[in-house]
Amino acid sequence: MRRLNRRTFVQATAAGAMLAAQARAQESPGRALLWHDVSEWGVEGKGWDDTTKFYDRLPAKAEQSVRSAVWSLSRHSAGMLARFRTDATQISIDYQVTSARLAMSHMPATGVSGVDLYAEDERGQWRWLAVTRPAAQTTRGELISGLRRGARNYAAYLPLYNGTEYLKIGVPRQAMFEPIKPRKEKPIVFYGTSITHGACASRPGMPHPAILGRRLGLPVINLGFSGNGKMEPEVGALLCELDAAAFVIDCLPNMVEAEVAERALPLVKQLRVAHPKTPILLVEDRTYANAAFLPSRQERHAGSRAALRQAYDLLLKEGTTDLAYLPGGKLLGRDRDDTTDGSHPSDLGFYRQARAMEPFLRELLQLPAA
Repeated sequence: MRRLNRRTFVQATAAGAMLAAQARAQESPGRALLWHDVSEWGVEGKGWDDTTKFYDRLPAKAEQSVRSAVWSLSRHSAGMLARFRTDATQISIDYQVTSARLAMSHMPATGVSGVDLYAEDERGQWRWLAVTRPAAQTTRGELISGLRRGARNYAAYLPLYNGTEYLKIGVPRQAMFEPIKPRKEKPIVFYGTSITHGACASRPGMPHPAILGRRLGLPVINLGFSGNGKMEPEVGALLCELDAAAFVIDCLPNMVEAEVAERALPLVKQLRVAHPKTPILLVEDRTYANAAFLPSRQERHAGSRAALRQAYDLLLKEGTTDLAYLPGGKLLGRDRDDTTDGSHPSDLGFYRQARAMEPFLRELLQLPAA
């Protein structure tokens, strides 16, 4: 047997202690944390229970009625959020997304595939706290630590442009944890394009439907379908199944004049048959940031907006009530510095869109002014 001199013995002992400490550190999260599966208490922003996967946005039956592109996009968890209450000073997360495409060329992984955490302060205002930075389809680890002591409510917004396979919240075993079930209030339902879907927010809590949900204190359902918000009757039939506080129809960025002229009036009438008094907000397309230099874009805006306005005026003439109209020129700023690519809003653009829509929705919903 080889004898160790003192120096070799000390080095071996130190190396062994380091390896043991590393092993304990890797194992400790599983032993020290309790994991809570969000599917056990539910998410807000989900309009149907009978979905193929838990975090799908449309019911399973929709696969047979909507176009394949709409169905595929409906598998994204855009607009969904999980609420809970805890006094933990550390919050961890374990979740998996359905696609390995974690980011896009003009939208970061934090927005496409991240989970975004907000906390409610003492005044009841929701304040941003942390967001994951996914580097793989599965993310498991500490999201935030060093929190000021005290119990408070939290909201975790799910990925915008990726599907969610599962989501678990981890807190230390000694911490209090209370799931908060989805609210029963009627939601605001947004039907639209990639912009409604969330492109190109840096985080899932930043698209205008999410901002408006926090400002108005109401649940929201995000039915934005990137490149495929087309006022289609098949989607309209699904909208009619939802008992909404209000419908926001924001499809013009995906439509040309002829499509708007053909579909806008029937969609509103379709909704009115199912929901005679539910407020409806018709939204024009945002103005392209570079439209001043591109006549073709100016012509597209003019044509689609004229068709939507004509439908709105006819509806009013026919006696349709609880209907409002938001001009596209109000959605983004005059400085034109609030998009990522001239079309999709940045976080600043989404903030401005929410600010533009808020007074219209407050009036339609008979909520006090901000």
